[in-house]
Amino acid sequence: MTYREAYARLSEIGETQLLRFYDTLDEKDRASLLDQISRTDFSYLNAFHERNRETKRGAITPIPAMTLSEIRKRRMDFRKTGFDAIRSGKLAAVLLAGGMGTRLGITGPKGAFNIGITRDVFIFQRLIENLLRVVEAANTWIHLFIMTSERNDAETRAFLAEHRYFGYDKDHIHFFTQSMAPAVDENGHVLLETPSRIAVSPNGNGGWFLSMADAGYVDLLHTLGVTFLNVFAVDNVLQSIADPTFLGAVIETGSACGSKVVRKADPDEKVGVMCLEDGKPSVVEYIEMTDAMRTERRADGSLAYGFGVILNYMFRVADLEKVMHEQMPVHFAHKKIPYVGEDGQTIRPDMENGWKFEYFILDMVHELPGCLPFEVEREREFAPVKNREGTDSVESARKLLALNGIAL
Repeated sequence: MTYREAYARLSEIGETQLLRFYDTLDEKDRASLLDQISRTDFSYLNAFHERNRETKRGAITPIPAMTLSEIRKRRMDFRKTGFDAIRSGKLAAVLLAGGMGTRLGITGPKGAFNIGITRDVFIFQRLIENLLRVVEAANTWIHLFIMTSERNDAETRAFLAEHRYFGYDKDHIHFFTQSMAPAVDENGHVLLETPSRIAVSPNGNGGWFLSMADAGYVDLLHTLGVTFLNVFAVDNVLQSIADPTFLGAVIETGSACGSKVVRKADPDEKVGVMCLEDGKPSVVEYIEMTDAMRTERRADGSLAYGFGVILNYMFRVADLEKVMHEQMPVHFAHKKIPYVGEDGQTIRPDMENGWKFEYFILDMVHELPGCLPFEVEREREFAPVKNREGTDSVESARKLLALNGIAL
């Protein structure tokens, strides 16, 4: 992209201020800025300017889940169906690993955090070892797609290569970088992080399939014959990945997608729970729930809104391709965003000064005709590592790993 082309593009959207330091830049930085302008999706700005339109949630009602007791009764059939699909190459896994380990006290990727006590046990290692259990049982490799971010891509690749991918076949691992969204000030104008770089941030966990498509991997899925994707977050070190029972249940019930869920510990646990919204699958956040919803019971005495999501989903590729072309809602996060002052120096604000844009994976689920909430045991499949201490912490995850016989 030339300067003239960049100026013309920015003029159409009223963002020519992004070029205000252009004359002070060297040739390398000029080229970098023009390249970023050519790649940036400025359509997010339309969502910002329309954000004040009143939006109301639809009618929220409970959704039935496939409970542990039902799963146990049908487990053998589900496992056979799931393993048949895996051995036929119909399943691939997608690890959402764009996060940094700042809250855990490290500067690198969250997946590189060492949760071990007497030996090295990295988060990436735990996830890959969980996946390897299914690979060994099925006697076939499963393609693993790893979504990184601009901030941690090089470090993630180097870390996994250094550790020889923890025993995984590198020819079945595919990296792609999450798409970024521009960050804006309080008035909706795009910020510069430096004189030669637009302020951007990852576009949320709901942008993963668009990012795969941008990397050309949707075409690869077709070539490989992959029809299902198991998508999971990086921080849950106990989750079962490429779970044949889960896959088989989604297939045999004819569900458009599946979501692993855990039973709430108590009515006031602060988690988002699966529900129906206007008859379609959705999630209601804790702060959105009324007292009546939190305490409502089914005939068997269980909570009506009692199953929390853990960000482990099973999707059909064909359905994702349809959703990809739908306009999902954009969510806004008020954040402290470093920006360039008039003197060209970067300012790091001590209070929120702008907005970041995100897509949520839950909105992808809501676009589909149905979703199977699939219950798993908390103590066996839910040990998120989000904080150094307290809830969902390193300490709590270590206790659950030990409970499951995993040496640390």
